[in-house]
This record gives sequence, C-alpha cells and structure tokens, in this order.
Amino acid sequence: MDYPWWVPVVYVIVLGHATNICVTLYLHRSMSHQGVFFRPVVTHAMRLWLWLTTGINTLEWVAVHRKHHAFPDRDGDPHSPALEGLTQVLFGGYFCYRRALTDPDLFARFGHGTPNDWVERNVYSRFRMLGLLIVLAINIYLFGWLVGPLAWIGTVTWIPLFAAGVINGLGHALGYRNFNTKDRSRNLYPIAIWMLGEELHNNHHADPRSARFKGHWWEFDLGWMYIRILEFLRLAKVVYARTVAPAQFSAQHY
Repeated sequence: MDYPWWVPVVYVIVLGHATNICVTLYLHRSMSHQGVFFRPVVTHAMRLWLWLTTGINTLEWVAVHRKHHAFPDRDGDPHSPALEGLTQVLFGGYFCYRRALTDPDLFARFGHGTPNDWVERNVYSRFRMLGLLIVLAINIYLFGWLVGPLAWIGTVTWIPLFAAGVINGLGHALGYRNFNTKDRSRNLYPIAIWMLGEELHNNHHADPRSARFKGHWWEFDLGWMYIRILEFLRLAKVVYARTVAPAQFSAQHY
C-alpha cells in the first residue's frame, strides 16, 4: 500500500506510546511495585501487547527491575551508569538486562508474584519471538517489503533504546532531584515527558511503591492520568499513591 512518508512514522510513535503505557502501568507500577492492580481484562490486554511488540517476559523484567531497586547505583545494580558508564547503559541496556538474567538467584529473590498461568507458560514464554513476527508480517502487509521492516525495527527497539536506555541511563546521570536518595536518580521532566511519568525517576526512587510519580504541583505524570481513567472505569484499584509534598515527604524519610 502506498502511504505518505509520515504515516509509518506516526504508526511507530503510536505503537511506541501504547507500549510505554503497558510498561509503566503493568510491568512497573503494578507487577514490580504493586502500587496499583488492574482487572484481568486490562492485564491480559497489556501482556498480549507486550508480547506482540517487545517479546518482554514479565518475570524477567520484574526481577531485574526489583534488583535495580535493591542495589541502586552500587554493586549488584544490573544497569547503573555509575558502574557501567553512561554510554553502555544508554545504548547497550539490553545487554545489561541479559547479563543480569544469568544470576542464579535472581528469580527466587525478586520474581515473586508474576504471572505463571497457561498462556504465560505455553505462549508468551515458549514462543517469545512469535508475537514480534506477527507484527512484522502486519507491517509488511501495511507498508511493503522496505518500509514495513523499518517500521518493525522502530517498534521492537522502542523500549531498549528509546525508553529503557533513557530512563536507566540519563535518569541516573542528568536532571534535578526532589529527594536526597542514596542513589543517583534524577528527574528528566519535562524533556522526557513522552515517557509517561517514568521521567520523574528521582520521585519514583524516593517512594518506589507509589503508583503516582508526581511530586510538585507543576510536574505531570501522564501514566497516573491513565491510571485515574482506568480507576474511574472500575478497571484499576490503586493500593498506594503518595500525595504529600516533596518537602514534607523528605522531612519524614530523608
């Protein structure tokens, strides 16, 4: 099909935005930190989307992320620019994740509470590449044999390069801090607002379980907005969301 050049670009951006939603809401705020839970119809939809667009395994992602919080910016952190170097984490974050998975105790210590149902065992984990190949076939059908694979590359590299690299790399090297945490976490707001709240990384490290990353009134957490919409539709239940101002929270905990 013959589309203007900007159509596949918008297509990749829209798919990337949907993938960001699934990562921050499902993998991060719900599975990893249990600050919010979603109805099964929502969690299954997000798990399916992640399988199609990233091939991410929930158990692996959650375990690596929890280990990051257990050893932030010190020995044991799977992807700290303070240890690995900013360039390595920014552009090679995927390999940091793969290396972290070789830890024999990783899943026993940090993988609890992740799904282990039939579809996880027999589809998402067993045929991890199948979802990506389905999207590749769709892209080729939509955009042809040249643009289709290029759009597919943009989709599958969205998280390791444009999302994880930015947050795990720049989020521990540049930006401002609201909280004097022992790690090097920084807020990249507003330059990374397209990360749906993940750019408020120092806020998150200060209070990891909070489903709400916003601190100051002028900060905007787009992921929290989506959670509130789902909560209004009775598709989400917030367990914990920090509401006190940064100064008050710092006085209590830092």
